[in-house]
Amino acid sequence: MNKPNTNHRDTRHGYDEIPDGPTSIVPALPEYPPHANTTDLPSSDDANVAAPARRGGAHRIPTPPTALKGRAAVVAVAAGAVVAAGQAAGDGPDTAPEFTLAAADDASTIAPTAEPQAAQFAANSTDSPQAPQVLNVADPADLTQFSNLLAKGQRLSEERAARDLAARRPLFALPALGTYTSGFGARWGELHAGVDIANAIGTPIYAVADGVVIDSGPASGFGMWVRLQHADGTITVYGHIDSSLVSVGQQVMAGDQIARMGNRGFSTGPHLHFEVHIGGVNKIDPIPWLATRGISLGIERD
Repeated sequence: MNKPNTNHRDTRHGYDEIPDGPTSIVPALPEYPPHANTTDLPSSDDANVAAPARRGGAHRIPTPPTALKGRAAVVAVAAGAVVAAGQAAGDGPDTAPEFTLAAADDASTIAPTAEPQAAQFAANSTDSPQAPQVLNVADPADLTQFSNLLAKGQRLSEERAARDLAARRPLFALPALGTYTSGFGARWGELHAGVDIANAIGTPIYAVADGVVIDSGPASGFGMWVRLQHADGTITVYGHIDSSLVSVGQQVMAGDQIARMGNRGFSTGPHLHFEVHIGGVNKIDPIPWLATRGISLGIERD
């Protein structure tokens, strides 16, 4: 019995029947001219695309042109490239090895430069990991020059202190603290050529102005005295003292303590007998002389 031939062409609509099923049809592929570039040939997948099922003999819509398919393929490839580029940009850790290698290369470049210094520290360190590093220190320089500079600085400091002290010193000072008991003038038929300031034995006695010591020790009638000669030739006398604290030729300044109050010689009680001799010979009343220098003994009391 002869089987019907099902592999015939239906040329009425340009379709070939496929034995896979009565409804599986594909459009007949047009014949293409030969191409030099095989990439322009249509894909085999496009040729095997199944055509829609037959509907009651309705005419089928022809397949889109090959040019339109090619454009769709180009768009798909471009979209894939964009997605791939975005994924590559988002993968930050992938670039980490490059920076790590660069850092390693820099370290290898720097290491030879730091090696001599590290070797020096290693040579000076001890075997114990906790021991401090000992560095080489240069020998100290000669300290003699520093000692000289120190001594010079100390000397200048002392001189400056002395000048400051001298600048703060008064030009004139009260000869002694006490009670003004007797003034200049005739007393008991004789000239009392000075003033008396009474106080306890040992009360400090001061130089009334800058001067030099011309006498210090025993004196007739005063028991003991001290005499100072000042720059203008005036001589001041300090009598009936208990003890002297200066020597002849010594330079003193106003306010320096030169003696202690006593009761030596012809005295009726512990006191200081103070005199002023202008030009060294002319004995004057000390009260006006002291007053012109801002010094007052107060009211005379017997």
